[in-house]
Amino acid sequence: MLSGCSGAVNCCVGSPHRTDIPNFRPVSLFTSFSKILEKVIYPRLYQHIIQNNILATEKYGFRNNSSTEKASFKLINEILLALNNKLTVGGIFCDLEKAFNSVNHNIILSKCEFYGFRGKTNALLWSYLSDRYQRVLVHNSSSNATTFSEWGKIKHGVSQGSILGPLFFLIYINDLPNTIADPLKLILFADDTSIIIINPSPSKFKEDINNIIDNINDWLKGNSLSLNFDKTYFFII
Repeated sequence: MLSGCSGAVNCCVGSPHRTDIPNFRPVSLFTSFSKILEKVIYPRLYQHIIQNNILATEKYGFRNNSSTEKASFKLINEILLALNNKLTVGGIFCDLEKAFNSVNHNIILSKCEFYGFRGKTNALLWSYLSDRYQRVLVHNSSSNATTFSEWGKIKHGVSQGSILGPLFFLIYINDLPNTIADPLKLILFADDTSIIIINPSPSKFKEDINNIIDNINDWLKGNSLSLNFDKTYFFII
């Protein structure tokens, strides 16, 4: 279990019967006062994003009028259209490694400034992200003893369990679709990325696959993210 300060308490969620550390994630349990502030800030930030049409159309998670059903329909429809037109079609289904916990604070603030969150607003966002700490708590149920680690400063990541965290992540990966060119189709839902590759030429199809993997990897490296290869899949229909 993790706990934190600077207006938040972080706990780690995972199965109590497993010791596989990658299965555990820190979740921030904010105080009521912090939640109230987030609820005041969120609609103002989101209104700016919607009014200026900032979010990419390929994104289906953490936004109004969006759902897994719409993302699934888009995915299946693109595949069926390609098959009906006798085209070669395949998909790359990417899962990002600890995406929410890997968000670089300097990069997200730079992107926020690019999208118009400047001056005092950017300073407020920096204050929200900075000076947070966490520690590990281990509780031995047999002896009823609890052990704590030293406090460690959080240098990366957006707070999971928070109101603003998902919005930060939307902004963080908003420019990912710019790495994808037609006839490739991209569908984003949270940190899951589906890429549909369509081409009438089998040789060009393979070239598209290699190019998109290189482009995705370059973007991920530039944004301090990486693929979870155990949960990333590719198939050809």
